Amino acid sequence: MKESESTPDTGIEIYISGRVQGVFFRQFTKDAAIDLGLTGYVQNLPDGRVRVVAEGSQEKLNKLIDKLHSGPSLANVENVDVNWYEPTEKFTDFHVRH
Repeated sequence: MKESESTPDTGIEIYISGRVQGVFFRQFTKDAAIDLGLTGYVQNLPDGRVRVVAEGSQEKLNKLIDKLHSGPSLANVENVDVNWYEPTEKFTDFHVRH
């Protein structure tokens, strides 16, 4: 597990739609975010989408976004909606919210 960055540059809130639940999308996202040293969380939404909130450097967040466009092998990503925001610095790790 890589150490997360001490002060994130920026944050993103992402909504991914398509076949993204029941295909290990949350674990895929968590693994990618931890590997990139990001903080935040991923969760399934009742409407079938996956929500990701992550903070870190813009470069690393862009790498995460690229990975989310394809997702794990069983996923079929139709749309990735990204909203950038000022970092809150309230996250200490990256986890799955249930």
